[in-house]
Amino acid sequence: MARPLPPVYFLLALITMALAHLYYPIAVWLKPPWTYLGIGVLLLALGWILWAASLFKHAGTTIKPYEESSALVLEGPYRFSRNPMYLGLVTILFGVALLFGSFSPLLVIATFAFLIQEKFIKMEEGMLKDKFGEGYRQYCDRVRRWI
Repeated sequence: MARPLPPVYFLLALITMALAHLYYPIAVWLKPPWTYLGIGVLLLALGWILWAASLFKHAGTTIKPYEESSALVLEGPYRFSRNPMYLGLVTILFGVALLFGSFSPLLVIATFAFLIQEKFIKMEEGMLKDKFGEGYRQYCDRVRRWI
């Protein structure tokens, strides 16, 4: 049976956020026009993800979580986060939460980040340690997992 990939978790998080906002909108904390800041956050996060993904493509390594990397990408957004694509997904969710303006969607973001870390990031880090050894360990000492 195929394991769900991060986009599946992302889509489920978006749906859950929308349902939480519609049916359990705990404390509206942001109202228009301030909610429209979410669009800017969304666009910045999308650009961040595309930048990070393009560096993988340029390096000729896979973007798929369960496949072995052929190169260690350390430039661009990888200077600030070991997981800029996942960070971008979390930031998109935050942009959506801003658009909704209620507190309940924010709870989904923490759950999404936890699941991604436990189901993907830790496994990927293990694979990278095995493949790139001391070079990856030194990178981990310099750059945080998220930000």
